[in-house]
Amino acid sequence: MSDVYRALGDSTRRFILNMLKEGDLTQKEIVAAFDISQPAIKKHLNILMEENIISEKIQGKYRVYSLNKGKLQLAYNEMLQYIADLLDNKLESLKNYVEKGESRDDQG
Repeated sequence: MSDVYRALGDSTRRFILNMLKEGDLTQKEIVAAFDISQPAIKKHLNILMEENIISEKIQGKYRVYSLNKGKLQLAYNEMLQYIADLLDNKLESLKNYVEKGESRDDQG
């Protein structure tokens, strides 16, 4: 799995993604929504771009950010599969444990 989950682990980055789900935004619009500095927001945007969760394009003098829904969908599907695999292993272990307990009770 990629480090998408590291990128999503921060509340500021999740808020930025929430904003971008409504449509493309300039860096200035994103910065205006927070009480932290422009360089701090830029660091968050860079992390999101490193994981390809958002993309950046330059339009004139503005940087415009877009949500990469396909990447998020892929990460979501990977996480579902990961959880399903974990649960399958746990359920198999539980089944084996119960079956061994029942066979001991039958002998008693």
